[in-house]
Amino acid sequence: MFATNPGKQKGKFAFISKYKDLREILMDHKLAALGDAYVNFVYSLALSKRTGEPRGAKVDSHLLAEALKRARLRNFLPRGTDRHKQADAVEALLVYVWTQGLMTLEEGVDALSQHEETVGAFCSLLLASKERLHL
Repeated sequence: MFATNPGKQKGKFAFISKYKDLREILMDHKLAALGDAYVNFVYSLALSKRTGEPRGAKVDSHLLAEALKRARLRNFLPRGTDRHKQADAVEALLVYVWTQGLMTLEEGVDALSQHEETVGAFCSLLLASKERLHL
C-alpha cells in the first residue's frame, strides 16, 4: 500500500492544479504531457472496441489541431500557436476533464468509438468536455 501525505490536497489527482478558466487548462504544458498518454490510450481503446481486436495507436497532432478548430476552441489560444501546441491543448483539456471526474474513461472511449472519422470523434469529445467544465 502506498503512504499518503495528509498535508497534501485531498483527491485522487491532487497533483492536478485547479484552473479559473479554459485558457489556463489549454495552455498547461505539463498537463498536456500527461494528456498525450491519456489521449493515445483512450483512442487505442476506442479503435479496439470498433475493430473487435486489441489495437495500439498514436493520435496525429494534425488531427487533434483540426478537431480543436472544428470545436471552435482554437480562439482560446494565442494567435500564432502552432499545430503541435494546439494538439497539446486538446490533450490537456481531455485529461483534465477525466482527472476531475467530469467524464469517465468509458465515456471517452464510447464517444470516440462511435465515429468513423477521427477528427469528428475528437471534436465531439472536446465539445462534451467543454460543456462539463464548470469554470
